[in-house]
Amino acid sequence: MKNGHGDTVTRRHGENDFAVSPRLRVSASPSGFSLIELVITVAVLAILTLGVLPLVQVTVKRQKEQELREALRQMREAIDQFHREALAGAQMQVNQQQGQGQGQGGQGQGQGQGGQGQGGQGQGGQGNIFADPRVRVFITDQTLFTADNIDRYPPDLETLVKGVSVLPLTMPGQQQFGGSGLGGRAPLSEQNNSTIPKTKVYLRKIPIDPMTGEADWVFRSCYDSADSTSWGTENVFDVRSKSEGKALNGEKYSDW
Repeated sequence: MKNGHGDTVTRRHGENDFAVSPRLRVSASPSGFSLIELVITVAVLAILTLGVLPLVQVTVKRQKEQELREALRQMREAIDQFHREALAGAQMQVNQQQGQGQGQGGQGQGQGQGGQGQGGQGQGGQGNIFADPRVRVFITDQTLFTADNIDRYPPDLETLVKGVSVLPLTMPGQQQFGGSGLGGRAPLSEQNNSTIPKTKVYLRKIPIDPMTGEADWVFRSCYDSADSTSWGTENVFDVRSKSEGKALNGEKYSDW
């Protein structure tokens, strides 16, 4: 066999005409991880997971604790606001009864003076309850309160969600166009003459306890002792969580 220059070249037996030049040959190296590298990688991932998992658990627990505090705050504020406006309604009822008694004639001057004295006492109590700027309406439905609930706290949480009938509270000493009550900037004369109650809702819904996952709470009435384990059912004075777990600060959720 001759090459391009006319020289005779003898091809060895079995030699490939398309043999690759030695300079173009690349040695093949094994691909992938060895067993030792794989074990090290898994060990590192396990260590990282064990270090991050507690942090995630603490973060989730702290978020639930914040939700529990917020739920307790909402319910307790609603209970207190209901209580203030219920006392205002009771005082308004007393004042109306005293005013009707004073308006009746033919009872004698001495009796009339006695009625004025009682009216003065009522005004003193009225000033104490009505001076609170948070009291803008008073509860008109006195049938909510039984003889066992003379302190006029809500009988249950459902009452705060369903709402109660209220009327705007306007006092003679306020400005002609007061922003208090349900009437907004309506004249006081119009608000005072309003006899159509409106329904006020104190809670949009009963919150869910993030620790138990249910809208179920422990109640305490104002007549129960602080260490009482049962609810007297007279009213709802305070609410607490049913969870017996402990918070991050070591306190029990049931003590919050």
